[in-house]
Amino acid sequence: MEPLMVIGLIGGLILLVLLVGTPIKPLRFAGQALIKVMIGALFLFFLNAFGNSMGIHVPINPATAAVSGLLGIPGVISLVIIQMYIL
Repeated sequence: MEPLMVIGLIGGLILLVLLVGTPIKPLRFAGQALIKVMIGALFLFFLNAFGNSMGIHVPINPATAAVSGLLGIPGVISLVIIQMYIL
């Protein structure tokens, strides 16, 4: 898949969940967590796109997307530090 198509699909899913919402509390919690993981994957995508010139590459998988989505910018920074200095 092309990157623009992936970004459009993820953005559309986020918009759909935000507009429709979820009526049941556990589903709402799972939906919010899923949205955060998708936003984390977008963070990593843009990090890889712009950080490629500086030699920064963090693989995008469910674990790294969850860390970056649930922890936000500090999670992304910690993943970069782990990738650069530990691995």
